[in-house]
Amino acid sequence: MIEFSFENPIYLWYLLSVPLMIYTHFYLLKRSKAKAMKFANFEAIKRITGKNLMTRNIAVLIIRVLVIICVIFAASGTVFWHDGNVNDNDYIIAIDVSASMTAQDIVPTRLDAAKQAAIDFVNSMKSSSDIGVVSFAGTVFIDSSLINNKDSLRKTIENIKVSQTGGTDIGGAIITGTNLLVGSDKGKVIILITDGSNTLGAFIENSVQSSIDYANKNHVVIHTIGIGSESGPIGYLPEYYNVSAVYSENTLFKISNSTHGNYYKAINMTGLEEAYRNMSDAAKKSVVPLKLSYGLMLIALLLLFIEWGFINTKFRKVP
Repeated sequence: MIEFSFENPIYLWYLLSVPLMIYTHFYLLKRSKAKAMKFANFEAIKRITGKNLMTRNIAVLIIRVLVIICVIFAASGTVFWHDGNVNDNDYIIAIDVSASMTAQDIVPTRLDAAKQAAIDFVNSMKSSSDIGVVSFAGTVFIDSSLINNKDSLRKTIENIKVSQTGGTDIGGAIITGTNLLVGSDKGKVIILITDGSNTLGAFIENSVQSSIDYANKNHVVIHTIGIGSESGPIGYLPEYYNVSAVYSENTLFKISNSTHGNYYKAINMTGLEEAYRNMSDAAKKSVVPLKLSYGLMLIALLLLFIEWGFINTKFRKVP
């Protein structure tokens, strides 16, 4: 992923001064030439010496334009985002607590397995990483904001229960998790644990795609874990009804792939634990910001020195 963002984009309007600067350069150059012709016949001198004493100063113009552009982009707070390695990430663990998570294809239930795997993940994280917890069904609940207290996080996860509200709002969970991570200056990661059955869009149509766009805008990586099998019993109905819990693998793959994360399929507890282990290895990779303002100001300063050298040597005015 390669992307540029601006902390103060309003200053980009000053880029409109670049065409004006180019026009002014050639306008003043034309007037200087007309003035110089009053003192000497430069055309005759050129025929004798073979040198053009009246230059268009294109090199100086290019340098000045680059200086202006560098200063404007520096003032705009240009940030270069790229995929790279980071020492620390902050995490949001988003756990599906809809009725379909009571399916028993993973013993004792999908939800209990997801909670235990989340606790194991918290235990494995270093103390420098902050972790928050979100649970979601038809509505989204913030169970814990970003903290690094493992005891508190374990208790929070243990107390998560199946929601009484119907539906599953995956898009809302992503947006809520992203909002919790916005203020972090570390890598931002959401771990989404669900059976993938998005059945409710919060306030807007096509909520999953909208939430993906929002996560990408805020440079959040989303790892998804699809828990359970496609034929798992629904859990809250007797098995003789032969009704399966809905499982949408495509939805989870789309979310992870679109946000530079990984998708993991866990059809049993072993697969769930393996997913978290792989996720820990992938945790070093994130979308990394590189602020360019200081570098751009240094480049502008160096270009000014170069221009100063040019106008006092090669491009010194003759008249």
